[in-house]
Amino acid sequence: MSPHAAPLYEPEHEDFRKAARTFFEREVVPHHAQWEADGIVPREVWLKAGEAGLLCFDVPEEYGGPGIDDFRFPVVLSEEQTRCGASGPGFSVHSDIIVPYLTSLGTPEQKRRWLPGCVSGETITAIAMTEPGAGSDLQGIRTTAVDAGDHYVLNGSKTFISNGIHADLVIVVARTDPDAGHQGISLLVVERGMEGFERGRNLDKIGLHAQDTAELSFTDVRVPRENLLGEEGQGFVYLMTNLPQERLIIGAQAVAAIEAVVEMCVDYARTREAFGRPIGKFQHNRFLMAEMATEARVARAFLDDCVRRHLDGTLTAVDAAMIKWWATELQQRIVTQGVQLHGGYGYMTEFPIAKAFLDSRISTIYGGTTEIQKEIIGRSLGI
Repeated sequence: MSPHAAPLYEPEHEDFRKAARTFFEREVVPHHAQWEADGIVPREVWLKAGEAGLLCFDVPEEYGGPGIDDFRFPVVLSEEQTRCGASGPGFSVHSDIIVPYLTSLGTPEQKRRWLPGCVSGETITAIAMTEPGAGSDLQGIRTTAVDAGDHYVLNGSKTFISNGIHADLVIVVARTDPDAGHQGISLLVVERGMEGFERGRNLDKIGLHAQDTAELSFTDVRVPRENLLGEEGQGFVYLMTNLPQERLIIGAQAVAAIEAVVEMCVDYARTREAFGRPIGKFQHNRFLMAEMATEARVARAFLDDCVRRHLDGTLTAVDAAMIKWWATELQQRIVTQGVQLHGGYGYMTEFPIAKAFLDSRISTIYGGTTEIQKEIIGRSLGI
């Protein structure tokens, strides 16, 4: 891109940003502390988000969606949610990570059955990859789905599942052929109420306290053959195809978090006084603010480049791995510096910087750890 390239976001995106910000300020922020105490967001807010047109942008109009194939809208929504510290509602996991599997792989019958509810917020989704004994190594999953003619018999357990308590539809990554390696993995959609499908406790996390994250278990669950998503044995390929978008949205959330932390640190440095003057007047702190502001600008430029590549279909798995690891690791460093700048107040959970510190820690882990991203990049270099 030339230094004078057109801005990434057009007036329609900025208008949407204002609408999204208004929604979060009105419907989410005033209640979020209570949701954190409860450990879950009420389903009502999902319905309100659906009514406001904030869910599942890419779902075609024939299935009740807006049919907007422009990833800038999901990025804007995710940024606004991150900026206000509303880490509870799992809208992005639902709209940007899970529902795209349904829109890209679903049969017309599956789409008619599932997508309208996903758009309205009546149907909440989750994807179950991680197991107690298999995280980043997807080929190590042990959950099995045995072909029984008109249905599969599903057995296994999953953990760390976002939206796990609320989920009405769960895309389960299971092994349909135990001897075929990664070619023996398939995707099955398990629906709320299926016998043998049970949810464990709502997991107690360091941060993201309002976001429901659960253990799921499957004991002889009869999953109808018509709930197979895509082709049998192609699950690993589908996961690899969809993960770059997941990693891009995590990178976008990290950049938005970085910008929010820089803003709160600058405000604090202007107003907090020590030794008779604002702490921002001390050269060390002024230099620290200069570094943080510059790094935020670099992160934004990198993210915008990746979003442009995604829009024109040229974002590679390597690009996505780069923005994911780099932005989230920078997020960790920036928010840690922010806590230090705030001193004792930075350790108090009622201060936004402390909440940002706790909520951000997962970003280098979920969606594939930093180490996995570096492995992807390293292999692309022929090393």
